[in-house]
Amino acid sequence: MKAEEIKRKLGILKMAASAKNVEEIIQLSSQNNWSFLESLDHLLDIEIEAKRQSRIERLYKESRLSEKVTIDQFDFNYDKSRKDHQELIKNLMDLFFIHEKKDLILMGNTGVGKSYLAKCFAYAATQSSIKTLFTTAIDMINHLVAAKADHSLVKKLQYYQRPDLLVCDEIGYLPLDNDGANLFFQVISARHEKKSTIITTNLPFAKWGNIFGNTTIATAIADRLVYRAEVLILGGKSYRKKQTSKNN
Repeated sequence: MKAEEIKRKLGILKMAASAKNVEEIIQLSSQNNWSFLESLDHLLDIEIEAKRQSRIERLYKESRLSEKVTIDQFDFNYDKSRKDHQELIKNLMDLFFIHEKKDLILMGNTGVGKSYLAKCFAYAATQSSIKTLFTTAIDMINHLVAAKADHSLVKKLQYYQRPDLLVCDEIGYLPLDNDGANLFFQVISARHEKKSTIITTNLPFAKWGNIFGNTTIATAIADRLVYRAEVLILGGKSYRKKQTSKNN
């Protein structure tokens, strides 16, 4: 059977990577005296890796991350709180907390690295074939409010409830009205002990009543998040401001 015919049949089976590399595998098989099964094994390895990479690329695109950031770019020496949390943060980068359906709360003032860390976890998750979604709190609430208005709320809630990892950035920068607070609660409640959520916030739990309009719903949300979560409090001055000043 000619290589072109094999390539055609692999194409029908949607094995594009195998089709692209079949001639090389035939050549290597001849050079190395591979058996049929050895040749097939090499060809399948190529196809599996190509599909894995394709899935990773798709998951990154679907995550809505705006950039690819990694933990090796995070300056642990910038502030004592970063240094104190270094071992824990690096341990969390193994992403076991996602498989265990646990949550992560990153707390601290503006510019101390909360969002950057959250993006590191989110990007690492996509690279580990974990379905991930990154959003700001306000964007999520705005989309849910709009969905409620056009009667597509159930579908939009599922969009935020389904990912294995949801990163909700910048909670506390703008207050939510009662409707927004209730919608946020629905997302967190549905994900509780079923999926992992990462929250970044500039406010301590004691001030969450200011975000959600009343202490009752704030307490309910915080209780669900903290129940099986790691809470990292980052201190120090704004790293972003320091870098901006250095570059000017």
